[in-house]
Amino acid sequence: MWGWRSVSVATLCIALSSASPAPAAEPVGQAVVIKTEVTGQSGPIEVDTSVHRNERIKTSQSGLGQFLFRDGTKLAVGWGSSVVIDKYVFDDSQSVKKLTIRAAKGTFRWVSGSSNSSAYQILTPAGTIGVRGTAFDFYVGPDGTTAVVLLNGAARFCGPGGCRQLQQRCDCVVAKPNGDMSAARRVDPSILATLGNQRALPFLSGNQRLAGGIGMLGGCNMASVAPERKDRNRPPPPRDPAPAPSPQRQDPPQRQAEPQKERPATPDKPHHDKPDKPDKHDGRGRHEHHDQHDDHDYHDYHDYHDKGHHRDRDRDRDHDKDRDRDGDRNHDRGRNFNRNR
Repeated sequence: MWGWRSVSVATLCIALSSASPAPAAEPVGQAVVIKTEVTGQSGPIEVDTSVHRNERIKTSQSGLGQFLFRDGTKLAVGWGSSVVIDKYVFDDSQSVKKLTIRAAKGTFRWVSGSSNSSAYQILTPAGTIGVRGTAFDFYVGPDGTTAVVLLNGAARFCGPGGCRQLQQRCDCVVAKPNGDMSAARRVDPSILATLGNQRALPFLSGNQRLAGGIGMLGGCNMASVAPERKDRNRPPPPRDPAPAPSPQRQDPPQRQAEPQKERPATPDKPHHDKPDKPDKHDGRGRHEHHDQHDDHDYHDYHDYHDKGHHRDRDRDRDHDKDRDRDGDRNHDRGRNFNRNR
């Protein structure tokens, strides 16, 4: 009987313990940039939303999320990605003892924080990326193929086929889950064909732009051959409405020219100083008459005019003599008058 009571008490304790709320997940960082759709364990993630340990972060085919961890580590998650914050052990010195993320698929950028390099580890289907105080981009394809491009510092990739060291900026390694792995060499645009995805490594090609200092890294001569962005269909820009036709300027009506009034013919002024020139019309008009003067008429006219002029001059001379005689007579009369007085 006591045995049944002991079983009942134990069962009750288990039930009560299972009914108590689970402790809240530990926040390890927060979202600083969110574009389009990014989701977490509790639903959509927004700017300043906390992310927690063991939380899976997903982005849509046009999504982008940038996250800042407590030790200053930065992680950018590009479109079509899935990643889990696997382990996070934080101490009191503003650094982490362990930070491990598990990238299932997609494209990412990593920038180390203030913790020791040995604290960071990135797990992919093809192998593990070891961090050496560094910045790099990496891509995980649907089949687990992984590419790592070094941007700063140094890194090491280890998989079933061995390890590769990345020591020069823009060094690249491509590895497959079966152990196939390329040598470290400088990345070039042909890597997109190797990966079978023109949308891979969008932070290098410029198809997705990052905000802040994390976006200043990269390039590696990949941007010059950046494929056209297909992450979203943007509506065409609205066309400016056609400008209303401006009213045509009408010229003022032209004033009709008034008919010119016919001027009255001005009568020819008679010549007083010389007689009219004799006309010898033959019935053919004035123009013809002037063109057909002969020398005889010309001399007769001038002889006549000269004779008249001489007659006038003789007449004036005789008149002056008569006036002088009259003046002398008057002078004599005045002198005799004075003498008689």
